[in-house]
Amino acid sequence: MSNTKKPINVEIKKINRSNIYHHFLENQFLTKQQLVNDLQLCLPTVTKNIDDLVADGLIEKSGSLGHTGGRRAITYSLIKNARVALGIDITQNHVTIVALDLTGSIISSNRSRRHFEPTDDYYSYVGSTLDTFILDAGFQPDQILGVGIGLPALVDADKKSIFFSKIINLSSTTLEDFARYIPYPIELYNDANAAVFTETWTNHNMKNAFYLMLSNNIGGSMIIDGNIYSGDAQRSGEIGHVPLIHNGKKCYCGQSGCVDAYLAATNLSNMTDGNLQAFFRDLENDDPAIVRVWDTYLDYLAATVNILRMLLDCNVILGGYVGEYLEPYMEELKKRAARLNTFSDDAEYLKICSYKKESIAAGAALYFVDAFTKAL
Repeated sequence: MSNTKKPINVEIKKINRSNIYHHFLENQFLTKQQLVNDLQLCLPTVTKNIDDLVADGLIEKSGSLGHTGGRRAITYSLIKNARVALGIDITQNHVTIVALDLTGSIISSNRSRRHFEPTDDYYSYVGSTLDTFILDAGFQPDQILGVGIGLPALVDADKKSIFFSKIINLSSTTLEDFARYIPYPIELYNDANAAVFTETWTNHNMKNAFYLMLSNNIGGSMIIDGNIYSGDAQRSGEIGHVPLIHNGKKCYCGQSGCVDAYLAATNLSNMTDGNLQAFFRDLENDDPAIVRVWDTYLDYLAATVNILRMLLDCNVILGGYVGEYLEPYMEELKKRAARLNTFSDDAEYLKICSYKKESIAAGAALYFVDAFTKAL
């Protein structure tokens, strides 16, 4: 009988600890009595877990609140940076690094220009840039949960190797190339899958959605029942290579008329010497040539999101480089998308992503935060 009770008791203790810690994630300050009331636990159980979490350096005493039987109740709060997770976004010309605390908030970020090349010098550069970032932020090695790396490539389920990449030459790149210069746990992620994970993290009630990444390449990721759907061969969501225009513009993949050929951010930034910010500045100033290009771009974007809506019947989240600038133009985009939809006269299903330009790096880091908080 004791053998059967022990595992059950251990499991209950783990559940209680997890529930108490997650309550701190959702609340700024808590007293023991508030935890007793909110979680329907007995005071000795709450006290034991509070003491353990304080000893583990995950929460701390933060003050006092009111009076309880003549004594002021001690409040406790989360030590948000007790652990940090690092995320890296690798693109053709830039390396973006972010650090997240245990609430998923970005506490530090850095973007540097470096052209990608599959060489030891490049991987060394990423490692040394990360070392400098960690030093400048004042993080200690035992604070760091791990490093997630978002890549414009299809990544194996083991998160260690790449099996398809045409945007940049990542075909020979593996986790070990980065691990030689990064002394922390590392995992590789497809860029769109990393970005969409930020949406499930910030909105736990999200069940079904499609994330459309509008960057220098077009990617996508599907959320079904709150989980990322990778497909049978880790290739789902590749909306960028769905034909949009028959016999249309040539795509880098070798096909013609792909969504990527019409919606890649370079269609816009090439108008302003590769500077996307300058494009939207000129658009705001009603530059006629820029306005014409943007008008055409919105039509192609509306057609693409309508295809997604008709096929999947879920929210469509817009992110990537272009997503960062979309907010002032969302109403017009919704009108155009609604006109194309057979079954609905509005497009309120269209949303803008949460983390904007840092979404890929943030999402890659969030996997480590998520694993840590779930393991408590």
